Amino acid sequence: MSTPVVLVAGLHGTARTATVQRLLAKHPGALAVHHDLSEVASGRVRRSVRDATRVLDTADVQLAHGCITCTVREDLLPQLVRLAAGATLLVVDLWDSVEPRSVAEAVDCDEARQVLRLTAVLTALDAEAMPDDITRGERLAEVGKAAAGGDQRHLAEVLVRQLEYPTGLVLHGGDRDDRQLSRAVLSHLAPVTPVHAVSSLPPVTGAAVCTRALAERVDPATAQLPCDLQTDEIVTAVWRSRRPLHPARLFEAVDELVTESVRSRGRFWLATRPGQLLAWDAVAGIVSVEDAGPWLAALPEAAWELAAPARRLAAALDWDPERGDRVQHLVFTGPDLDPARFRALLDSCLLTEAEEQAGQDAWTRYDDPFAPILTTKENA
Repeated sequence: MSTPVVLVAGLHGTARTATVQRLLAKHPGALAVHHDLSEVASGRVRRSVRDATRVLDTADVQLAHGCITCTVREDLLPQLVRLAAGATLLVVDLWDSVEPRSVAEAVDCDEARQVLRLTAVLTALDAEAMPDDITRGERLAEVGKAAAGGDQRHLAEVLVRQLEYPTGLVLHGGDRDDRQLSRAVLSHLAPVTPVHAVSSLPPVTGAAVCTRALAERVDPATAQLPCDLQTDEIVTAVWRSRRPLHPARLFEAVDELVTESVRSRGRFWLATRPGQLLAWDAVAGIVSVEDAGPWLAALPEAAWELAAPARRLAAALDWDPERGDRVQHLVFTGPDLDPARFRALLDSCLLTEAEEQAGQDAWTRYDDPFAPILTTKENA
């Protein structure tokens, strides 16, 4: 029988350590594997294996291809396979700034599936720090949490990846008010993900989780986006439209949209790019716009069978006789956010009726400030 594997991620080391220790204590015979990246700038990665009471083994790991993600994945899987026969549960204690998705997908692979069974992906959060950290625009290197010398990621960017992907979230530390605020924030940012205390962790030795389904929850074309919600001063506002966006007007509005919200994401389309599903992703004032592939409406029907079932379902739910699955669907969350004002601003970025009637030949001549960004990413 395969051995269950749990990933525990989180920028907050104290919360992550408490969660790992609780799992080890609850499951006699469990082992935890951890890669310490604190000295990765000098080329050193330290791997340790421990049980509930002591460290059993340590070793230095060669930095593969100069890539820390590759190093963790390529060293971790053989170690888990080696340890599986002698463990009741394997806990992967991920370094602070490691995002869980790539590791989860590496563990959930065909070659190891007979030996390992990924049963949970947890992110541990410090209840006192999390609400502030989600608003911080510093790079990881500025706060001493970079995973490699050239790591340019931002703290808040990594934090949202850690809390929007997993099967469960674990709160640790802080007082009652901190925990209440954290739960309120998480109800907006990850509304379908269960939130636990360290003292009441969920069962982690059952059936395997499906990493494909976890990915579909966050991938732009199929993402399960939050709904309209207000919790005290925290507001989430959803904006939807069928009409195309004018690229220049949207570009002018970007700064206002991302600086007056803490987190926003979704899918949209520009009049100048009717075939492209574009992904909007912003946190703490840092915004990314990327090409997420074609809308199904832009493809011949014969190609639809090549799309994943979740992709076809999402398109069917959004289908419009005129636009197909093309839709503007953006979600904004922030303190005291004014939904009516945000929606009015976004509505003003849509094509006017006269512009729509002019047709696609006219749209292609619009100034498109997004072109340099999208072209660079397409060529990268």
